[in-house]
Amino acid sequence: MEPIHGTTIIAVHKNGTTAIAGDGQVTFGETVMKQGAVKVRQLEGGVLVGFAGAVADALTLLEKFEEQLELAKGSLKRAAVETVKLWRTDRVLRQLEAMLIVADDSEILLLSGTGEVIAPDEKMVAVGSGAPYALAAAKALVRETDLSAAEIAERALKIAAEIDLYTNGNATILQTGGNE
Repeated sequence: MEPIHGTTIIAVHKNGTTAIAGDGQVTFGETVMKQGAVKVRQLEGGVLVGFAGAVADALTLLEKFEEQLELAKGSLKRAAVETVKLWRTDRVLRQLEAMLIVADDSEILLLSGTGEVIAPDEKMVAVGSGAPYALAAAKALVRETDLSAAEIAERALKIAAEIDLYTNGNATILQTGGNE
């Protein structure tokens, strides 16, 4: 079966606000199957989540993260660690192929199935096929402009779309404290 590709998710924190942006393209082999997929969500408590990888796998992990977030009484880091522990130790979950970015108004974390919970040195992270391009663009924009977190995430995603075949410019952007 042909692999389904096509995701770029970028999260950026600046001036007390975190924004997450996801492109809308899903491809199957060399064919664009969808232009407007939504790969970012806002959970209760203002937590933002973006996902890359197999959609069903990512949504399963998102459910597990939500459960852990409730058990952790909103502690992002504790919920992330517990989710990754489940992901690594559960016989079924460890087969899931996805990555999650979870964020609130103070931190951004990357969760992977290989057991990592990574808090980046600079408060920005990207996953998916266009991740290196989006991250490079976001770093430059954070350092060299006065743009907001949401503006940086959107522009970084659009720059990635100019380079990466599996990323389009149809961005869904969410931010802590409300949507742009």
